[in-house]
Amino acid sequence: MVDLIKDLESNGLAYQSDEGSWYFNVGKKEGYGKQLVNLDVKKMMVGASGDAGSRRGEDADEYDADKVGVRDFALWKAYKPNFDREDAVWDVSIGKGRPGWHLECSAMARKYLGDTIDIHCGGIDLKFPHHENEIAQSEGATSKKYVNYWVHNGFVNIGQEKMSKSKGNFLTLRTACPKDDDVRAYRYLVVSSQYRNPLTFTQKTLDASKSALKRIDKVNLQLSHILGETEATTIDTAIDDDCESSQKSDITKQVQKHLNNYNLALLDDLSMPRAAASLFAIVKLAEMHFKEINKDDSLSYDMHGLHSVQHALIQMDKVFGIFYTVPNLNHDENDNDDDSLEGIVPEDVMELVTQRIEAKKEKEWELADNLRNQVIELGFSIKDVKEGVPLVTRLD
Repeated sequence: MVDLIKDLESNGLAYQSDEGSWYFNVGKKEGYGKQLVNLDVKKMMVGASGDAGSRRGEDADEYDADKVGVRDFALWKAYKPNFDREDAVWDVSIGKGRPGWHLECSAMARKYLGDTIDIHCGGIDLKFPHHENEIAQSEGATSKKYVNYWVHNGFVNIGQEKMSKSKGNFLTLRTACPKDDDVRAYRYLVVSSQYRNPLTFTQKTLDASKSALKRIDKVNLQLSHILGETEATTIDTAIDDDCESSQKSDITKQVQKHLNNYNLALLDDLSMPRAAASLFAIVKLAEMHFKEINKDDSLSYDMHGLHSVQHALIQMDKVFGIFYTVPNLNHDENDNDDDSLEGIVPEDVMELVTQRIEAKKEKEWELADNLRNQVIELGFSIKDVKEGVPLVTRLD
């Protein structure tokens, strides 16, 4: 971190204030704030003159009394005697103090990953100021591109609100997904969503994912019955581009088209909703073929085409992760640590919760109340969440 600050100083981008803190000079960094959020630096710098009070901005901190610009951010915060974290202070060549929030990330990335990172992830809330400041620091010190691809994920929403403990709508996976099919459905819901957008979790979205998986599972099971135990690695020629087009069945041609679209979707910023659409286009091809065979006994299965469907599903599953058995996550029988049970809701309680959800769907209010009372008697409380799975917590 010290070396990084010295490199920035050498490049005219870092300065030390009278009280000993080091700041990044935003006004001298060409293109600052343009990579992720397209900030207007000139507007940001309004109010940079005058007293300290008029220069405090949205990203101001307690060490900004003698900053040059309103958006200049701390690289190193000078030690102050009243600081309550004496263990987080270092006496180094640039002065006694502690690092700024952004500096640590740039320094760690540079040491362990090099001057340029291929992919950098993070929540969408970190675009500014954190990631823009990382870019400014790293590129300002090395004069090299910091990151090739930025991947920012959206938040999880419960109903229409962002999930957070402060709002009381916080869900654990154990509570939200008490059964194996819930686990698979939630995983599919996440993987088939566009990662940059908010993920809305409700009982309705979970049920939709369950229905989607039932369709896929049914087709996959039918394929297994019809095709037998053929290993996936032996049927690659089913959709081989070198195969003469005239020799391919119509199903195989359609599968190849949808598989190509699937690959293009993955390459387009992981556009998983489009990839899922290609997946279900292939599922539908199989469903329609099975329907035709059921209607007319004189027809025979297009084995070549069904092999290509099976092969495509196996290839897509490497990303979607649909075909798997949910592992048993029960704690070891010899584990008597009560703390390890915190947050775990017993199966009998979750069964009552599930029954109550169904009772409320059918508007059987008296039954729902009785089920709630049974849950309370077992030492747990239920808090209903709008459009979501109820929160189940252990009573004190």
